[in-house]
Order: sequence, then structure tokens, then C-alpha cells
Amino acid sequence: MSIHLVVIDALNLIRRVHAAQPGEPDVENTAKVCCQALDKIINNSQPTHIVAVFDHHSDDRGWRAELLPHYKEGRKPMPEELAQGMDKIQDAFMALGIDSLLSDGDEADDLVATLALKVASRSQQVTIISTDKGYCQLLQPTLRVRDYFQQRWLDAPFVKKEYGIAPEQLTDYWGLAGISSSKIPGIAGIGPKAAVELLGLYPDLEAVLSATDLPQKWQKKITGNEDTARASKQVSSLKTDLELGFNLQDIRYQAPE
Repeated sequence: MSIHLVVIDALNLIRRVHAAQPGEPDVENTAKVCCQALDKIINNSQPTHIVAVFDHHSDDRGWRAELLPHYKEGRKPMPEELAQGMDKIQDAFMALGIDSLLSDGDEADDLVATLALKVASRSQQVTIISTDKGYCQLLQPTLRVRDYFQQRWLDAPFVKKEYGIAPEQLTDYWGLAGISSSKIPGIAGIGPKAAVELLGLYPDLEAVLSATDLPQKWQKKITGNEDTARASKQVSSLKTDLELGFNLQDIRYQAPE
């Protein structure tokens, strides 16, 4: 049978809906608006399988913070009432026929990436619902990313327009230019424009770091910062080899009666 798996980046959806509530946001209204959004997503995408993936609730910033200690440091925590109401929201999702999957130790991004690639690699269709551009590194003919709020596809033309590179170069780009919002440093003094120029001259980050013919303006910035660049690339790369512990049958979509 033909499969279409829809993977919801749950906290990406929930936090944006919660923040957009007028007045004092409450969990019940957040759950209601999220479910309205999910109804639209289901109607538009007609999934055969669907799951909402959540981050674990601990303060542990995971393996990425071991490589880059300042990774996501100082990020605004989830509002307490929202954190306390997460069970209610998951129950509301379940009433729509959407099971919730909680990451354990790894970030939800890695769980989403592992599941999505596992299905897409079998030439089955996968749609990730998220505004997170990090998922664009996964793009392939059977795997796409949908920004529900902007009603747009985060596809190869989007990546080219946004970054000036191809999706498969994104982690090399972030290794050079970093991601300021996540405290991923890249190489100091190498900004987006320079990163694009370098990846136009060399195929990937490793080729840039090992090049012997770099112009002096770049060479002096790169020398001595190679390990930071490699760590920045690794941290911005999604893991795709996690143990899932379930099969597709467990997340088959059945519309509620």
C-alpha cells in the first residue's frame, strides 16, 4: 500500500499557538486551536499514518551541549502552565487519532529525522509539519517540510532563496556561519555571505578546512578554529539512527468516529 506519514513537530506547533493567544493564554484554548490546525493538516494531507513528536521535559540539553557547552543556553523556558498542561494537550491530540511520541534523552528533532528518513528511504511519502529550517537538511523527493503558519513548503527553492545553497550543504553552511539563535558558533568572522562563497568554491566543510589555496582573508579566520567548525556542523546535523521502539502500524491514522 502507498504510505503518507505526517510527522508533527509538536512543541513547534503548540508554543506558537500558545504565544499567539490573545490576552492571558490558557491551556484549554491552546489545545482547541492546535486541534483546529491539526484538523486542517489532516484534511489537506490525507495521511495514512500520523504522529506528534514531543521533546522530553527535563533540563538536560543532551549530547549537543556536550559538544558545544553554550548550545541553546539561555533559551526562554516553556511557560509553566503550558508545561503542566501538556498531558491535556496530548489527550486532545489522541481524541483526533494522533498518538504522541516523547523523545527520551535525544531531542525531538532527532526522533523526527530518524522516523522520517526510515519511511522516506522506502520511497514512501513523508511530510514534516514544522517551521524549523533544520529539517531542510533531510529534503529528498519523498520527504518534504511544511510550514503550517506561513502556509509554505520549506523546499529546495526555499533553501536556495533563504541561504543561497542546496539543502545537502546546509550543515556545512552552519559549520561555517553558525546559528546564533541556538548558540552554534561556526567560525568567528565567517558570516552567511562568506559561507556561501566558500561552499561555491569547495564541495563541503571538510574541503574548506583542508584547502591549501584559501585567500588569506579567510585562512586567518579558519586557522585554529577547525574543531569548532566541525563541532558546529555535527551539532546542527540531525541524528537519523535512533532506536524507535515501535513500528508504523502503531501510528496508523484512523479518523475518530
